[in-house]
Amino acid sequence: DDSDVVFRATSGKWRAAVVEISRMNKACRPVLVGTTSVEQSETLSEQLREAGIPHEVLNAKPENVEREAEIVAQSGRLGAVTIATNMAGRGTDIILGGNAEFMARLKLREMLMPRIVNPVDGVIVSKKQLPPRKTWKTNESLFPCELSEDTLSCIKDAVEVAVKEWGEKSLPELEAEERLSYSCEKGPTRDEVIATLRTAFMKIADEFKIYTEEEKKKVIATGGLHVVGTERHESRRIDNQLRGRSGRQGDPGSSRFFLSLEDNIFRIFGGDRIQGLMQAFRVEDLPIESKMLTRALDEAQRKVENYFFDIRKQLFEYDEVLNSQRDRVYAERRRALASGSLESLIVEYAELTMDDILEANIGPGTPRESWDLGKLIAKVQQYCYLLNDLTPELLESKCSSYEDLQEYLRTRGREAYFQKAEIVEKQAPGLMKEAERFLILSNIDKLWKEHLQALKFVQQAVGLRGYAQRDPLIEYKLEGYNLFLDMMAQIRRNVIYSVYQFKPVMKKQEEESSEKKDPKKNLQKGAKKLGAAQAAS
Repeated sequence: DDSDVVFRATSGKWRAAVVEISRMNKACRPVLVGTTSVEQSETLSEQLREAGIPHEVLNAKPENVEREAEIVAQSGRLGAVTIATNMAGRGTDIILGGNAEFMARLKLREMLMPRIVNPVDGVIVSKKQLPPRKTWKTNESLFPCELSEDTLSCIKDAVEVAVKEWGEKSLPELEAEERLSYSCEKGPTRDEVIATLRTAFMKIADEFKIYTEEEKKKVIATGGLHVVGTERHESRRIDNQLRGRSGRQGDPGSSRFFLSLEDNIFRIFGGDRIQGLMQAFRVEDLPIESKMLTRALDEAQRKVENYFFDIRKQLFEYDEVLNSQRDRVYAERRRALASGSLESLIVEYAELTMDDILEANIGPGTPRESWDLGKLIAKVQQYCYLLNDLTPELLESKCSSYEDLQEYLRTRGREAYFQKAEIVEKQAPGLMKEAERFLILSNIDKLWKEHLQALKFVQQAVGLRGYAQRDPLIEYKLEGYNLFLDMMAQIRRNVIYSVYQFKPVMKKQEEESSEKKDPKKNLQKGAKKLGAAQAAS
């Protein structure tokens, strides 16, 4: 790895990078240029085009994404120049001299796909403008040599076998690609068509390897792959992965980074030291070499790593709070889905709701003479009209303490539920179970979504409490916990209220009510009856 070259201005960095690429290209060394954004890759591509250097661009643009594996596969050939955004996640190896197996796959694909793929497969947006028909034709310059007549004959025979077995232009493109992938693997197969195609693939690869191995020796003689970095990434790990591309499995290679003090990473995180250096150096095209500068740049990159690490750590800590709540809600939801009978859950909801009503109107420590039983009864009957026999005198005679009152209300809540279930079952057998399940699930889903939205607002708000010397995470945990308890109580109250108030509407009643609302339906029905009577007479 060569030492970094640092410039004061971005323009000087780009000019130096183009000179470096041009020098390597003249020596026929393959060059891989790493950039941090699509915009940078397009800027450098334009400058290389002006300098007359042929190159390939690999970034997030759709036209480049489709050719990703093809571009990376030939990045190790003599004189190849490849500009790529982030090489950390690319799954294709850069093999010096070219990837013979991938070239063989492209050749087989070129001859097989037009014969087996249905040309009308895909989404037709407009009948006037049909999607362009694929040809699967590959640029001939990609292949290291022309195939022999024997190999071409083997490919044609294999394609004919596939067409005969699978049908002419009969497969969707995705399925055809999947079968092609199986044909290019080395694992065992019992499918005769796949085995025939695999034989053809291996024959192409063996023929291409003769030339790629020879080209590999020439590339090694020039010094191997040269990696050019145009900016430090947010993590040294990504920089090291880019550098590591130049020495795949012991292959020779080299790397050099071209940096500018105007790069975002140094401009934002560099601090006063780098700002002072920018003022000290006025010449844009003169590279700066200084141990102090190197230390400052490394320090800036460490700051970036720590900054993003803290963000990820904070997100994880906040998500841990939400995750425990999510587990509790999903467990409740699974319980509602999996249970054959929800009777025990509804009874639990009824008892806890009665506890909530009692606690809200008469606290545990309230003296008996201060009990407002009229207010308590009004609230209970608001939830359950079946408890219309409750009176202050009845409660006074039945309950001598807060615990007695709590147990009595719980018992009446259970009895009201069983009474309601019996009424509904007589009208529509089996309906009560489905109604209970629907009410529980719909309330959980609705209130959980509202709770998630509320937690987002809380997370945004608690950050300001740091100014009051309070830990935002602890504040978030406390508020989130209170909101969660309120949500679970709201689910219980909504469900039990809906169960108590539930009145099934029978189909006949629905038809009658709809006829009353829509006089046209009555007229139509009357006309039909009149027509039928006339026909009968």
